[in-house]
Amino acid sequence: MIVQTAPAGEPQIVITMTEHMALAGRFARAFGNAAFEPIEPREEVLYIVDHHDAGWADVDAKAAIDSETGLPYHLQNTPFETIVETSRASPEFNSRRHAYCGLLSSMHSWGLYNGRYGLSDHVLLDTLAAENRSTADEMLEGELSRQERLKAELASNPETAAWIEQGHLFQNYKQLQFFDTLALYFNCAHEGARVEQTFEHIPRNPREDVTVTVRPTGEGVYHVSPYPFADDPLDVSFTGRSMVPDPDRKTADLGSIATDRQTIMLTAG
Repeated sequence: MIVQTAPAGEPQIVITMTEHMALAGRFARAFGNAAFEPIEPREEVLYIVDHHDAGWADVDAKAAIDSETGLPYHLQNTPFETIVETSRASPEFNSRRHAYCGLLSSMHSWGLYNGRYGLSDHVLLDTLAAENRSTADEMLEGELSRQERLKAELASNPETAAWIEQGHLFQNYKQLQFFDTLALYFNCAHEGARVEQTFEHIPRNPREDVTVTVRPTGEGVYHVSPYPFADDPLDVSFTGRSMVPDPDRKTADLGSIATDRQTIMLTAG
């Protein structure tokens, strides 16, 4: 679950991971132009983008309330024992669709704990409490084993062997990270709190990465440079639910709350 910031005293928007993934998927479908290679293999990569956080489905359905906020647990404040299970469950879910979906999902889980394979300075492992480290290490070892199994399966098939060539595989991985973090940029902060942000290691192709800058210009419009999407402007939206804190409740019935829609426009800056 993502709990978006809000101006002081105003309700906050609660966004499920399904809604977050839908926004990431919208970016994935629009990605690609003369300067940026589109995603390939398209069907498999779109599936993993659409389901990269599928392991959160049961967690979001329960919508447990954080006693500190009176709202559902925000992504980063969710208890560790819950987070680590989602890190395992998402690759398990995606592996059932296709070995390549499972591989990218497993890499996504492993990367979140390990600085996104060196693409990020944030290393989640370094922030874990000592009593949680062995549980995390066990999960991560399991994901490395899963990756080896899935790579062997993909390598044995002439139709998929090229997908795991290092340059191509990490091109897809970096694309997934971009769609995820760009969606989080909009999901986590309300419009008035969004500031200029850079997104590093965005692949033009398997050999060249660039830094993409997103700059808000007001009234829901954001300049993006260099511009990686086919449509200019690109109009996208996402949904969530407006909630006020209630520390007395244990869970939230999200199905009983009407959804709000936020719309944004991306354009070449």
